[in-house]
Amino acid sequence: MSPLAPLLVVGDALLDHDLSGRADRLAPDAPVPVVHGVRRVTRPGGAALAAYFAAQDGRDVTLVTALGDGDAGRTVRLLLKDRVRIVDLPLAGELSCKTRVMAQGVPVLRLDDGEGWASGTTDEACAAVDAASAILVADYGRGAADVLRDALGRAAARVPVVWDPHPRGGSPVRGVRLVTPSAAEAQGFALSAPAEQESRSAPGRPSPTMSGAGARVRRSADDARALISSWGVTSVAVTLGAGGALLTHGGDPLLVSAPRAVEGDACGAGDRFAATAAGLLADGALPETAVQEAVRAATRYVEDGGAAGLRLDEPSAVPGRGARAPGTDAGPDPLALAARVRAQGGTVVAAGGCFDLLHAGHVALLQAARRIGDCLVVCVNSDASVRRRKGGSRPLVPAEDRVRVLLALGSVDAVAVFDEDTPERLLEELRPHIWAKGGDYALAQLPEAHLVRSWGGEVVLLPYLDGRSTTRLAERAALEPVVGPSATAGRRGGGDHARPR
Repeated sequence: MSPLAPLLVVGDALLDHDLSGRADRLAPDAPVPVVHGVRRVTRPGGAALAAYFAAQDGRDVTLVTALGDGDAGRTVRLLLKDRVRIVDLPLAGELSCKTRVMAQGVPVLRLDDGEGWASGTTDEACAAVDAASAILVADYGRGAADVLRDALGRAAARVPVVWDPHPRGGSPVRGVRLVTPSAAEAQGFALSAPAEQESRSAPGRPSPTMSGAGARVRRSADDARALISSWGVTSVAVTLGAGGALLTHGGDPLLVSAPRAVEGDACGAGDRFAATAAGLLADGALPETAVQEAVRAATRYVEDGGAAGLRLDEPSAVPGRGARAPGTDAGPDPLALAARVRAQGGTVVAAGGCFDLLHAGHVALLQAARRIGDCLVVCVNSDASVRRRKGGSRPLVPAEDRVRVLLALGSVDAVAVFDEDTPERLLEELRPHIWAKGGDYALAQLPEAHLVRSWGGEVVLLPYLDGRSTTRLAERAALEPVVGPSATAGRRGGGDHARPR
């Protein structure tokens, strides 16, 4: 695999804190929740988080931002050390810090401290922008994009620039390749854009009555077209949260749906989206490809716990490795999911198999397994493992497609693929509380049963629907005649359509 392209991130860094605990009562002296058992997590925020994501993907990343020399700025430098090269802008005031108080994973209060802003530029910062081969502007309305506006304007004329705007910031420079506002941001920007009314009320265009998701998509498409006209940018991708993203170059929009519905802490998902899109445009991908993979990346980020799931103690990916190729979607990290459920006192259930040609028997088994616990991780044989077990004609469906189909089931929370003939090594890492198998297995046939019991786990057999088998389905499909217009015509004409044997 060729090395990933480097990326320059320009924007306003923040320092974020989460104070997470449980709240099950109100204080005696005021009607406010008492959060106890608090755990403190500190992470980079704003443009620093976007730079962290790009480095996590395995890119060579430079961040141009204003940090200052206070405690907050020193903490951000430490969090990004050995991951991101920092080019300093002068900071006036104290670096902004945001503290969220969380109870059961839900924010109950946010405290903001520090109102620092970028007060000027430097020759080194301008040189970094002039030399960049691709740029992400993570504007948080604190001056970094403003002081470098002229240099960014020059860059947009020659290299891909992605601009993640902020209501308190300025508009993107002309020529930007992709702008990534949220739906609410796009609406606010469009309402103040001179070309908005003309774009929204095109002569002869019908205005059907819409509600719900349809109305939101229509409004976002109109807003995006208005912004392209007003800002002079190439394309706009409006992020729709759990609804995915809507991309337009000024004409009919492309709606990229999230691969599956997810719930969780979405803090930082916009930065994950923008960093992924900018990186792929830097690699030469089309905007359509970049937005599709950015939606997948943001979905995985929320599934893996969002900001609370960041593992800052782990090294970034090796350049050219570790980042997922466009078009792949392995879903949430199974190990991280299992660890999170265990930490919350929940029950981790795992089930395994080839799941080639998913059928009703598989679905019933997985639904029953999910009802036992708080999450279900499905362990799937790789293509090579299936061939060794089933023969050279299998699998009928490659592993990537089998994973995607399984993740579409509401009963499945994560999927892990293993290369061995049996999943013992994977189970050793997952350590599920319950290992579920179909009732056509006898305990003596499960080599992993002893392993599961070694950490106190339990093996559970579940009833299997009779008469459902991938092998029988494949054999039946091979024997069935083709029924269609030509076959029907042949029968009417007396033709002999013998059933193949």
